[in-house]
Amino acid sequence: MTETEGVQMVSAKKRIWGWYFFDWASQPYSTLLLTFIFGPYFAEVARGYYMGTGLDEEAAKAAAQSFWGWGIAATSIIIALLAPILGAIADSTGRRLIWVWIFSSFYVIGAWALWWVAPGGEIGILWWAVVFFGMGFIGMEFATIFTNALMPSLSDHEDLGAISGYGFAFGYLGGLIALVLMLGLFIAAPQDEGGEYAGAIGEAGQPLVEDDSLAGPELSAIETAEAGPRTYLGIRPILGEDSETMIGTRIVGPFTAIWFMVFMVPFFLWVKEPKTVSRPLQLGRALTELKDLIASLRFRRSLSAYLGSSLLYRDALNALYAFGGVYASGVLGWSVGQIGIFGIVGAVAAVACSWAGGRADRAFGPKPVIAVAVLVLTLVCLVLLGLTRDQIWGIALDSASNESDRIFMICGALIGGAGGVVQAASRTMMLRHTTPDRATEAFGLFALSGKVASFIAPSAIALVSMISGSQRIGIGLPLIALFLLGLVLLAFVNAKGEQP
Repeated sequence: MTETEGVQMVSAKKRIWGWYFFDWASQPYSTLLLTFIFGPYFAEVARGYYMGTGLDEEAAKAAAQSFWGWGIAATSIIIALLAPILGAIADSTGRRLIWVWIFSSFYVIGAWALWWVAPGGEIGILWWAVVFFGMGFIGMEFATIFTNALMPSLSDHEDLGAISGYGFAFGYLGGLIALVLMLGLFIAAPQDEGGEYAGAIGEAGQPLVEDDSLAGPELSAIETAEAGPRTYLGIRPILGEDSETMIGTRIVGPFTAIWFMVFMVPFFLWVKEPKTVSRPLQLGRALTELKDLIASLRFRRSLSAYLGSSLLYRDALNALYAFGGVYASGVLGWSVGQIGIFGIVGAVAAVACSWAGGRADRAFGPKPVIAVAVLVLTLVCLVLLGLTRDQIWGIALDSASNESDRIFMICGALIGGAGGVVQAASRTMMLRHTTPDRATEAFGLFALSGKVASFIAPSAIALVSMISGSQRIGIGLPLIALFLLGLVLLAFVNAKGEQP
């Protein structure tokens, strides 16, 4: 059977669903490894190492954050340099799926290798962590570029906005389920001084919610002496719980790799290479075409404005994801369990809003959808700028209650929902500035614009925090400025892109 015959045997609906499964399969790398489980776990491992060298706790935390930050920065530089080049090569040869296969192997190897990042190791284990995390992260980013470039072959132009939104919704649902499985099956919840299950109870002993209907089953009555360690769903951890080797947390690496391998099966079965002329690789020609594309930006006002706009608001959004947990811990005193539930709330909102955003994209186009989502994110940052445990913009809150927790949970839902919408609509907007035969190159340039200045938000947050001496001001002001600048540049973007 020829490749063309294989494409004909796969229905359009199956191809779309197969494409959706990439988002489902790959999302846990961001949800589990980058944000909610492995990233914080690495910080604890690194902090322990640095305290063992004689640093005090605060200095050790800073050193751990710096080590992780430089690792992420190095990975981002590699992605920024190679993404447009690989995109140009893929477009010049007419082959994209082979690159998805190649970088999927990077994803799996990088994620699985994190199993060996155990507490108590030497400096080598920290290098092992950032190298293999970076390898998997590169695999995810590059595989995403080539998968996005397959979008034009899935359906008619007017349906691509909905397809993009539905794909992000499906992906966030996968990330949500993966996070619940990790918290519910593997990771032991903290226990109070009396040995009882702590569940979603914060460090100060306050429940996350006061409404019993929202709090779930009354698991705190389970005695450790009778049942042993319990997960956040109140069952025994499947792998047991060893506080010295942390196997219940380290399993997140192999779990993410297995999840990806299993759920990529529909993608590889149903998503076929679009019918194009297969051409031999001519590296010089590919690089020349990329150079011409970059040079043409000075004549392509809409594309240039869009790349600048998306650079700013995507950088701010990524920083909001990265520093949200830091804000919750430092300003509100949240525990790891509360931050995990914060992630679940955000993921649920992202599922619903990405689906709704896809429908809005199809009805109104991506530009107004992006604008509304960025405005929502700006308002969230305004709330965070004025929120403390006992007040919000001068309005007193009961510090003994969980009013500030509720407000931040609402902010988490808005961050997840608006963030999902803006990412899906951004993907559609990029498609309006390219053609199917140059889509990979365009998404490579899109990735470059997202990574080349990824230092702006973290650097601005660090600088403003240092000058102001306030964590709230340090996070809030720079992100508000970046979102607003992104909106200003978005005004110069043609709503139809460069399509006729």
